[in-house]
Amino acid sequence: MQALINTIRSLPHARMWFACLGINLLIGVFYSVALIAPASSVKSAWLPGKTTHGHYQIELDCNACHDPSKSEDSMNASDVMQDACIRCHGDQLKDVDTHPAKKFNDPTNAELLATLDAQNCLSCHAEHVPHQTLSMGLTMPADYCWHCHKEISDSRPSHRGMAFDSCATAGCHNYHDNSALYEKFLDDHFGQPDHLSLATVPQRDTTSGLSGSEISNTLWPMPASKINDADHPKSMQVDTTLLRDWAETSHAAAGVQCSHCHLSDSNGQESVTWSNHVPMETCGQCHERQVDTFIEGKHGMRLAVGLSPMTPAQARLPMNHDAAHRELNCNACHNDHRFDTQFAATDACLQCHADDHSLAHVNSPHGELWRDEVLQKHVSGTGVSCATCHMPRLTDNGGVWVNHDQSANLRPNEKMAREVCLNCHGLEYALSALADEDLVRNGFDAEPSKRIESVQMARKWFLDRATKRRKKP
Repeated sequence: MQALINTIRSLPHARMWFACLGINLLIGVFYSVALIAPASSVKSAWLPGKTTHGHYQIELDCNACHDPSKSEDSMNASDVMQDACIRCHGDQLKDVDTHPAKKFNDPTNAELLATLDAQNCLSCHAEHVPHQTLSMGLTMPADYCWHCHKEISDSRPSHRGMAFDSCATAGCHNYHDNSALYEKFLDDHFGQPDHLSLATVPQRDTTSGLSGSEISNTLWPMPASKINDADHPKSMQVDTTLLRDWAETSHAAAGVQCSHCHLSDSNGQESVTWSNHVPMETCGQCHERQVDTFIEGKHGMRLAVGLSPMTPAQARLPMNHDAAHRELNCNACHNDHRFDTQFAATDACLQCHADDHSLAHVNSPHGELWRDEVLQKHVSGTGVSCATCHMPRLTDNGGVWVNHDQSANLRPNEKMAREVCLNCHGLEYALSALADEDLVRNGFDAEPSKRIESVQMARKWFLDRATKRRKKP
């Protein structure tokens, strides 16, 4: 830059003036093009600051958050952003939010709103302000709980002497989602052993999560297919390894033929043109809930807003360099034709992830359990893979299906206690382990260094209440 300035200064006055004008015009053109250009690296020139860990993947699609046409209310900037937050996170908070906006509609809370506008997401979660952004995208000072709950020690003597910024420690409170921490839940799990005698995760139901209730009777009313039944065009040269892989899968067992995937267009509709590339929408015809939850997580959120798939090169966590340009879609983990769920559960993750937590899994007690299950030394469900914790098996409508939003139970991480850890561990042990940052980083290779006391505190609170009721005349 200094060399350019010196060169301009050495020019005659008129030429120097035109050179400065030309440079300013180029700068103006660059920023004008960046403003109207589709999502690309050029658009990053307009970013006012670093985006949070949860949103940086979609930061180049400014309209994902800043499009006024998507706002249902008035068109000021705050309303537009508030609507953007609700569009993405509203469903996740619908049934679990302990501080919903409607809670503060009561006039008696007006004084609280004067301290903290709890009806607006932007009060606590601002973007492009890295100098004040804490974990979970929080941009409020760490004492925000204290301003409304500073008298808590009067009603809860157990809270006396606690630090003002200790409320959100794992195992205590979470502002939005207390589903694993509310007192009745804590008390119900009081006294559990650290390691349960029956430690196993729910058995996955291969038909659960499908668009139809029974794949054999609703979606594909055909008998199982064998390798010689493959209906690919006869003129096409097909690798016999691919055919053998397909023939050994549950797809073939359910009569899912080559044409069902390769003769569908990008909208999942039947097509007459064969395509070697199978779009995610085609997978979604049968695996709707899996696709829907995938695009809600960090792996698929770019696809949800119309951007290209995420690649490991765009990640902020350490990744394997040789995987930098892999695109994250269904086939990234469920490799072509074999769709090996055992491979997808851990090996697929380690193709990309190279952070301490991921690499530590292999030699951890969890990793040993997973190897024993793969080697059939123990029954199915006793192993702990990456997917066991980060893609939990959920039970609803009588079936067990896999939630593909791999970041859902990390918002906050104590959500994992309820959905995953309690299959094998007591609640106190699980919350203590999740609160131990060193233990998380090392893949839970040891016992928690410190015990979280919230379970005991909840039990004592219920016992004290019962004692007071008995003393009343």
